[in-house]
Amino acid sequence: MRVFLGIDTSNYTTSMCVVGENGKVMADERILLQVASGSRGLRQSEALFQHVKNLPRLSAVLQDVLEGHSLAALGVSVKPRPQDDSYMPVFLPGWGLAASMASFLGLPCHELSHQENHIWSGIASAPGPTVSEFLAIHLSGGTTELTHVVRDKHTHRLSVDLWGGTSDLHAGQFVDRLGVSLGLSFPAGPALEKLAGETMETVPVPTFHRAGMVSFSGPLTAMERLVGQVEPAICARSCLLSIARTLVKWIRWAEGKTNCRDLLLVGGVAANGLIREELTRKLPDWRLYFAAPRYSVDNAYGAAYFSALREGALEIS
Repeated sequence: MRVFLGIDTSNYTTSMCVVGENGKVMADERILLQVASGSRGLRQSEALFQHVKNLPRLSAVLQDVLEGHSLAALGVSVKPRPQDDSYMPVFLPGWGLAASMASFLGLPCHELSHQENHIWSGIASAPGPTVSEFLAIHLSGGTTELTHVVRDKHTHRLSVDLWGGTSDLHAGQFVDRLGVSLGLSFPAGPALEKLAGETMETVPVPTFHRAGMVSFSGPLTAMERLVGQVEPAICARSCLLSIARTLVKWIRWAEGKTNCRDLLLVGGVAANGLIREELTRKLPDWRLYFAAPRYSVDNAYGAAYFSALREGALEIS
């Protein structure tokens, strides 16, 4: 059977994925990058060095999976966004490995951006949307963007038009910084969600949206002032629901720009169950597609899936 290998080296995860020509995931391996306790992130140089060490480890694990199958093509994330001036050093190790393998083996290597990788992971795992025009919201520690996406039905290339973003902190930074203030480890998303599930009580948190731009610095400042004054679980739940309310404002604003009502949500923050429930409840007139939680966070499924599409192994209506 022909198989397709995807590689993604993001700010916090080294990922490799193998997809068969039947569309099924045969292997999905990841290593979270190590962040010092109490730290709020990694420098690019630190992340790059860890990717260089992690890629041989993941390659060794996938060797057994690939045995007996024909590797047909590779897909790799090479930059953060599908823009000419988009660049981050962390994507160099993954690109270097994929390009070298493709050259040695005489295989196609399909390059895409980290954002496109997330969108394809979402489409494959949601599953959908299958329409050629939709909106996508990418929420993570390094991205908070509302985009208008058009898919070329023949080449499967995505045209991603930025409609909105953040004027300060990303949604994931809001979550992580509050989590660290509450004594949680970085990244704090899963632990904060678990903590939020311990209560139904919340406190008022300001939200901000204006002409496509959202802001999380004000909400973070308000929440950090409450640390030590209210129960940690209340802080956690209030934080996540404030993000959901901000997203609702954002999406309602987008209604005035398009008749499209298909929306895909991807990224680590979009994996949060509380945020998903709130959006589903408040946006009944939208067709919401949530990437499977495992494929909301950083992964290489989208890169592998995209390479299979490009080689004609898979189809999308």
